[in-house]
Amino acid sequence: MLGPEELGEGERERWRELRAASEAPRNPFMEPEFTEAVGRVRPQARVAVLYEGLEPVGFLPYERGPLGQGRAIGLGVSDCQGAVLRPGLRPDTGALLRACSVSSYAFDNLEAEQLLFVPYAAEEHATYVIDVEKGYETYESVLRAQSPKFLKTTLAKERRMGRQVGEPRFVFDERDPAALRTLMEWKSAQYRRTGRRDRFAQEWITRLVARLAGTRTPECTGTLSVLYAADRPVAAHFGLRSASVLACWFPAYDPEFAKYSPGLVLHLRMAEAAAAEGIGTLDMGRGAAEYKDALRTGELPVYEGAATRPGVGAALHWLSREPARRAHSFVRGRPHLASLAARTLRGAARLRRS
Repeated sequence: MLGPEELGEGERERWRELRAASEAPRNPFMEPEFTEAVGRVRPQARVAVLYEGLEPVGFLPYERGPLGQGRAIGLGVSDCQGAVLRPGLRPDTGALLRACSVSSYAFDNLEAEQLLFVPYAAEEHATYVIDVEKGYETYESVLRAQSPKFLKTTLAKERRMGRQVGEPRFVFDERDPAALRTLMEWKSAQYRRTGRRDRFAQEWITRLVARLAGTRTPECTGTLSVLYAADRPVAAHFGLRSASVLACWFPAYDPEFAKYSPGLVLHLRMAEAAAAEGIGTLDMGRGAAEYKDALRTGELPVYEGAATRPGVGAALHWLSREPARRAHSFVRGRPHLASLAARTLRGAARLRRS
């Protein structure tokens, strides 16, 4: 087992070769650069390297907890998880966990091709995608067919913003650190406003995003996109992109301009710019949201659960995670309860602010 920073360039290159040979979309969360960035801010990060003779044939990035419980690298923020293996390789899961000195391997965004861990999934979720493989014009024609009122209204709001606020200007790959700080402030305020845990209140996540913002490799580039009106930022998004996938991660907008739907305009411009760059897919991640329903062209399955091996550690994992996961699943599966829970969270957030 190695720390991510201990991987040699030859091992990283082999990782990339194995990933390129996979039939899965080239999601940047599955690249060695993401694992290395997590390793810089999470000292418990590890990489298991599988060999046949002297040749690496597989990599499993993970984090090891103090009681020997394992979890996918960056669990809680990573939107695509699993092992990177030579096609056809299927190691014994229990033996792999034992070699990693972990009793379990928890995941919440396991990609569908992960045959090693999918049998241990407790739930299947949908991750929503935008297909721009055939160009942005084709994507717009799909939107016109499936949701003509949405597209017409959003474009009208963009024009109205131009008249009333200032000419919209979109930057796909903004390098200004101040714009990234603004996005984080908006996102933190959104988390607090909706009663959800503020991810950017956790130092390791803030440091991770800052580090990835400076990462620029062909298959993992931190990308900050900003929509301006009269040179004032009104919406922004930070994510990771490969040559073929833009992984949408942290979108937010200035509530002062909410009537213009700047977040929706931003996503349309991101799709347009991504298509122009040759990117075929925007992955908006799991979790239902109205804007995703309006923008998506399809969905892909991802999985939540944990692979365990018998012992005390597996029992500890079950006690620490399974009751809460089942409760969340019960609420998610009942729209009335989910709506009530969201209203309760917003009400609690208002009480904390008052």
